[in-house]
Amino acid sequence: MKTIRHAILASFSILCLVGCSKPDSTGNAPNGARKITVGVAFETLQTEYWVAGFEAIKTELSKLDIAMVEAVADSDASRQLQQVKGFITRGVDGIILVPKDAKTCIPMIRAANEAQIPIVLFNRPADKTDAISTAIVADNAKLTQETVAYMVDQARKIGSKHKAVVVLGDLGDINAIGRRDGFEAAIKGNENIIEVVSRVPSEWNQEKAQAGVANALQANPDIDFIFTSSDFLFPSITSALKAVGRYKKIGEKGHVILGGFDGDATAYQMLVDGYLDATGVQDVYFEAKSAVQALIDMREGKKLPQLIIDPGFVIHQGNLKESSPRMWGANIKKKG
Repeated sequence: MKTIRHAILASFSILCLVGCSKPDSTGNAPNGARKITVGVAFETLQTEYWVAGFEAIKTELSKLDIAMVEAVADSDASRQLQQVKGFITRGVDGIILVPKDAKTCIPMIRAANEAQIPIVLFNRPADKTDAISTAIVADNAKLTQETVAYMVDQARKIGSKHKAVVVLGDLGDINAIGRRDGFEAAIKGNENIIEVVSRVPSEWNQEKAQAGVANALQANPDIDFIFTSSDFLFPSITSALKAVGRYKKIGEKGHVILGGFDGDATAYQMLVDGYLDATGVQDVYFEAKSAVQALIDMREGKKLPQLIIDPGFVIHQGNLKESSPRMWGANIKKKG
């Protein structure tokens, strides 16, 4: 199989505009030649995951001596559309896009299609459309189901029936929907051990998450199982637990079985400290490498699937040592 380096060499003549010189033996264009440029448009950089993804893409492009121009829309879909159009006007050779949602990205994809510029969606796919793109996405439902199944097993080992809370994400986000569905799939058939007493809407907002969990704990002080649709919300959840004296380590009396999704630095530290039972980790390095390779393949004229799946993995107390090197949040924590 060709390496990414070989692929970039093979596709360089396609990527260059008219008049671009061929690369030298190192894979780089000679002095004066036009450098390949990729536009990277993120909807937001407000969470560790998006920052980690941005940096991983930047690293992958740098390895191949591809220039990067960047834009952040601050959650404004109209602004992001203009940013993408700006990339097109500039004549970028490819676009990597993190859209606000599955629908607002479709005009951006169409604009790229019309300009014959390949476009790859990072971590969030588009809704059904005839516009052409490839999305690199985690299997949100499956990874969540595997994570919650591990939590259910821990509950079953304890033996008593557990009262559960799920903190939902913004259900306008297709990733949040997948995580909700994965949670429900894992609970189905295990009602004898898990009773869901509260489904807390957060809309990815810390204050809403904290208030919702606090209200759930007030209504059901014996809650002992909480899953959050993003590790990003753990500070709010742990704050609510601490307020009622329920933030306990695994094995301590009163421990609340905790699980999450993403694999951020907070989750890693909670695993190390013995408070977190498990989290589903999105493999940001796989996703970044796959996004760049997809652009190269598309420029070569290869037909790609609409989705390239990141299977991710569940990290927990039993596999923490061997799995943490693959956990992006662990690497951030260690660098910090």
